[in-house]
Amino acid sequence: MTDASEPLPPAPAPADILLQMHEQSPLMVALFDAQDVLVHANKAFRQAYAVEPDGQLTWADMMRDNHAHGRGASIQTDDIEAWLAGVSSRRGKTPYRAFEADLCDGRWIWMTETTQLHGPMLCVASDITSLRQGDRSLRQAHTQALAAAHTDALTGLSNRRHGLQLLRAALSQSEPWPLCIAVLDLDLFKQINDSLGHGSGDLVICDFARLLQAGSRREDGCARLGGEEFLLVLPAAGLPQAQSIVERLLARVRQSRPLPEHPERGYSCSAGLAQASWGETPEALLKRADSALYQAKAAGRDCMVTAEPGS
Repeated sequence: MTDASEPLPPAPAPADILLQMHEQSPLMVALFDAQDVLVHANKAFRQAYAVEPDGQLTWADMMRDNHAHGRGASIQTDDIEAWLAGVSSRRGKTPYRAFEADLCDGRWIWMTETTQLHGPMLCVASDITSLRQGDRSLRQAHTQALAAAHTDALTGLSNRRHGLQLLRAALSQSEPWPLCIAVLDLDLFKQINDSLGHGSGDLVICDFARLLQAGSRREDGCARLGGEEFLLVLPAAGLPQAQSIVERLLARVRQSRPLPEHPERGYSCSAGLAQASWGETPEALLKRADSALYQAKAAGRDCMVTAEPGS
């Protein structure tokens, strides 16, 4: 029997209680860093997405693993890279996002993403399997229709409409500034279509889309404007950083050999880069980037030209 005069053990610190309850909570909680690497997840999230307790992997690699092994996120696609491109066109583009998702174990969850600019993303999900099952198929169809309306069917990137929406949204915000965009066009693409066929042309376009998405930050917007022309929206990036991002992309494109039946055949890309001025319209900014792209083509292709301010 404890002597009433003995002092009670110290109460746990609130932070320790919070961490203990967080680990035991049925809510699925995860933190991704600015590079979209999973740096922390509680037990419920690790079990839901088949993540090792000490495993640090990117969100994209986590989705690839789930798709490959039929566990975690239920991903209905034959092309995981195109699926990733489509989801990445929406992931991390706004400070807060909420949506429904399916897990391979049959559960239906409500996921929220809270994102800091150039910082971490907090993901919190709750199990809503038992809620209003009769409305689920209707909501899923609505969500899929909205995603399809924003997505380029061939590449999985944002389509022209959604890409321009991302640009308008970025220009209308007080942050993140400075803001740059790049308009990119594959060089001599008609020759690929004419000599090797449209199937080979599609492979090249998809390869470029994959390289574009892979070289982008979470907050960047990638869109196919049409044909072989693409748009890259770079929030909170000044010219030196934007130039570095685009130059790395052009270098990766030069090294790529996307055609299995023609392993010697490569391709290249030209880019026009422009930094936005405060109050500039999307049309004016795109016109400056297009003009810089035209100069890059005239200079011999396979290069980047930066537009002069207000040019």
